Amino acid sequence: MKLILTTDVPNLGAPGDVVEVKDGYGRNYLLPRNYAIVATRGAEKQVEQIRRAQSARQIRDLGHAKEVAGQLGNLSVSVTAKAAGDTGRLFGSVTTSQIADAVKKAGGPALDRHAIEINDQIKSVGSHPVTVRLHPEVAAELQVSVVAG
Repeated sequence: MKLILTTDVPNLGAPGDVVEVKDGYGRNYLLPRNYAIVATRGAEKQVEQIRRAQSARQIRDLGHAKEVAGQLGNLSVSVTAKAAGDTGRLFGSVTTSQIADAVKKAGGPALDRHAIEINDQIKSVGSHPVTVRLHPEVAAELQVSVVAG
């Protein structure tokens, strides 16, 4: 089965890559999760659009990744949670999208939410460590403070 990847799939390819996979893997895993689309003539025209969108979010090289890591190290990021109980426990959890938006709002670089890794779910008010994978060789630690809204 010939597919065009729409997101980064480990050990398979990057967005915009045209890959040949077994029918079951494509039909039962990649397509239902919207990781890929079927490669047709019309879809092949979308490949360039997918690659342009990915390159806008992507870190260019190792030097750029180290530069962005330096920017993140000097950043104070605060996320406002919608609601919290009396003990400081959140109703819900903080997501990677909220963290990416908070980094941008704090004056940091625009990050892809998939690059942000949360060790444990953030379900309480306070300061929490978050890892940002900028490059296969570069990861930045970021302290995110969560405040009740």
